[in-house]
Amino acid sequence: MSDILTKEQRHFNMSHIRGKDTRPEEIVRKYLFSKGYRYRKNDSRYPGKPDIVLPKYRTVIFINGCFWHRHPGCRYATTPASNREFWQKKFDQNIARDRKVQEQLRAD
Repeated sequence: MSDILTKEQRHFNMSHIRGKDTRPEEIVRKYLFSKGYRYRKNDSRYPGKPDIVLPKYRTVIFINGCFWHRHPGCRYATTPASNREFWQKKFDQNIARDRKVQEQLRAD
């Protein structure tokens, strides 16, 4: 199945997908703040650049989407029908990177 959008239209759409300050992140941050927790956003001093860092509690929080991070047993983690090899390779790399970052954070 070919794409119904032109290459320029697809590029425009994809360029507007946000990587940080997403709605799920905002919900979690508002909840934490309302409960008195103070945090840092997307702190690059830590491996993986966590979405939320609670320095006082030595805790980091990642808000991972089901599509990209492939949680085990998640029904929302679908694989696109076209170009399956490309997508599977990309998902495998994401999972490996997530695992590596978690190990680095635990070691610290």
